[in-house]
Amino acid sequence: MGNIRPTPPCDLETGPLKARPPPPPPPHFHPPAPQSWFSWLVPLIFAANIVVFVYTMYYNDCPAHGNKDDCLFHKYLGRFSFQPFKENALLGPSSNTLIKLGGLEKKSVVEGGEGWRLLSCMWLHAGVVHLAANMLSLLFIGIRLEQEFGFVRIGVLYLLAGFGGSLLSALHAKSTVSVGASGALFGLLGAMLSELLTNWTIYANKCAALFSLVIIIGINLAVGFLPGVDNSAHIGGFISGFLLGFILLVRPQFGYVSRKYIPPGYEIKRKPKHKCYQYLYGITALVLLILGYAYGSYELFTGQKMFSLPV
Repeated sequence: MGNIRPTPPCDLETGPLKARPPPPPPPHFHPPAPQSWFSWLVPLIFAANIVVFVYTMYYNDCPAHGNKDDCLFHKYLGRFSFQPFKENALLGPSSNTLIKLGGLEKKSVVEGGEGWRLLSCMWLHAGVVHLAANMLSLLFIGIRLEQEFGFVRIGVLYLLAGFGGSLLSALHAKSTVSVGASGALFGLLGAMLSELLTNWTIYANKCAALFSLVIIIGINLAVGFLPGVDNSAHIGGFISGFLLGFILLVRPQFGYVSRKYIPPGYEIKRKPKHKCYQYLYGITALVLLILGYAYGSYELFTGQKMFSLPV
């Protein structure tokens, strides 16, 4: 006898029943691609530094305070001419001018009660060479960060990192005046590193990005060991920016979808906005930052260490 195929189930009215198609897969929602912010704060900081430097040279007026023949480019620049090379090799004003306009001098901060110098020194520069190097770094680093995270977070990061750099610079100050935006700029570099670490899940080429960033940071820190460079401001700004990056530059983890992008009536299992380690990094960084600022300020203005180790 041959094989007998089973008769498919049959409905008297519609005929043989057809197999039901498989259910459609559950919908997969994606948030829209993040839009870049328009960068206006970083160019504004750039322009402010240029204006302040021009005013600094106008106020300096080298020919009026010495032999005008010693002033560099006096015939072409007039009162905007630079101090002699033996006094300032960076093509800029005198140290007295920088102090009068708000340069960081420990004696003025501690004994004169002029704590505002911790912020005002960020807007002064020792010369054209100093200004050009810092402003190129500002445009190269700052514009990209502002486009990704907005002017509020980058503005707060810039000021607080600059303050941290000035604070450490004042604690290790020598007899010379300290000026420049280097502390704030190193803060941006430090924030880029912590941003990479805390948002690790969203990066594709993680090791390549980390390696290239570490190389850039290492080169910039190495420059700080050259004679006449205030590396304390660089280190203070970098540490401040590194901690601030864990607080200000946190992104949602990969795969997170906000509820506002899910149509009504759909219920899907959503990932939490941030991972646990991101919260841990942020809280730890905030505590360390507050303790560091408090300890540094206490030691600077009182001349005493908050904690003394037993001998």
